[in-house]
Amino acid sequence: MPAHVLGLSLAAFTHLHVALSLMGIFAGLVVLLGLLGSEELNAVTALFVLTTALTSLTGFLFPFKGVTPGIIFGVLSLIALFIAILARYAFHYGGRWRATYVVTTVLALWFNVFVFIVQSFEKIPALHAMAPTATEMPFKITQLVVLAVFIVLGIRAVRKFHPAKETPEDGVVTA
Repeated sequence: MPAHVLGLSLAAFTHLHVALSLMGIFAGLVVLLGLLGSEELNAVTALFVLTTALTSLTGFLFPFKGVTPGIIFGVLSLIALFIAILARYAFHYGGRWRATYVVTTVLALWFNVFVFIVQSFEKIPALHAMAPTATEMPFKITQLVVLAVFIVLGIRAVRKFHPAKETPEDGVVTA
């Protein structure tokens, strides 16, 4: 097992990874609230995308053997972020890209929260005691409730998010 990753001790690297993950989750929740209010929140969205991508990328650098669920979630998160970036910046929410942006943004956030819950049940003694193998009902119920909340909020966000558009002819912003 390497003692260092990117020049940091494994403990320091883990702290960096966790800090990025928590920043990504917090920023993602703010972005989700913005979507529900039909606001783009450019700076917070950039922070969400950056920290969530870095969370996945740094996750790949931990010493591991084979493909783990965390690696699969990291790959899926990066794919969702890539599609969200395309929908927002390349296709400017045109047509179905508005809904695609919302769904992939919410999906990337949920991936991060899912892994956060897994890690919480592994690392927090009280939670670990309730579900030591992450196959017990407290873990399953927690993940199911969180998934249901994300599905409901995602559907609401798709319905509510209609960003202002600038018309090329006159530069007027419309809703």
